[in-house]
Amino acid sequence: MGFALSHRAWAKRLSCDPNQATRCDDYVLDGELILPLSGALSFDALQARLHPAESRILRLSRETPAQLMLFDCLALEGAALIDCPLADRRAALKRFHSRDGSAVLLLSPHTASLAGAEAWLTASGGALDGVIAKPLDEPYRPGERAMLKVKRHRTADCVVGGFRRAKDGPLVASLLLGLYDDAGLLNHVGFTSALAKADRAELTERLDALIAAPGFTGKAPGGPSRWNDGKESEWIPLKPELVVEVSFDQVTGDRFRHGTGLVRWRPDKAPRQCRMEQLDYALRPSELADIR
Repeated sequence: MGFALSHRAWAKRLSCDPNQATRCDDYVLDGELILPLSGALSFDALQARLHPAESRILRLSRETPAQLMLFDCLALEGAALIDCPLADRRAALKRFHSRDGSAVLLLSPHTASLAGAEAWLTASGGALDGVIAKPLDEPYRPGERAMLKVKRHRTADCVVGGFRRAKDGPLVASLLLGLYDDAGLLNHVGFTSALAKADRAELTERLDALIAAPGFTGKAPGGPSRWNDGKESEWIPLKPELVVEVSFDQVTGDRFRHGTGLVRWRPDKAPRQCRMEQLDYALRPSELADIR
């Protein structure tokens, strides 16, 4: 098996400005955009590029230039490689990168060692999805889940600072999670909707008894955004009394990137013990360079 660090990937023909031009002009590569910001990889900065205004995208590309982490080669200098085994495609990718690699075009690490891949997973930090495993003798399979993604799953104890009700009734739909910072403020860091249907009525009754403003005293759940058609996302604040342990995979911008899983309730833990230090922060580019 071959292993490579990756996020969700897509294949595309690269086009570069004159200052970033490659000597080779006939290739199709598979890779993932990454964007270092303030010394760390920033998923939020990448999301800012999802904007219809070309002028804004061009401005951001100058102010915060992105990089492309390469991990597959589908065609090179007139040779179609999509049906070739991964071992051959990886060799072609190395040839391309040896000539045209730069601070913009990076080559992903790769190993056939299980122990080496496990070490990457341990060291990969909270900014990366994890480790991708692919058979070395398989062709490229566009549109198929022809790989194994191994993620790091960690847990954190969080304060329930609020909740959202279901769209079709009064029952709880999700819990809003918070952690305390050094200033003693409770910051919203994510949510969990992994609630058993059989438990929702009893949990809703428990939450209704704790309703009280402000809920979060630091960063609060967001309002309108492009993800909710510009509408306010209504939430109900709670007294900071309930603590829940949740499982998560990634952290970006001081919050869980995805929804979390509910592991257990923690009546034995004081809310003030739930601190931001539990989050595994983004991997820095210098640390990424050490993963080889």
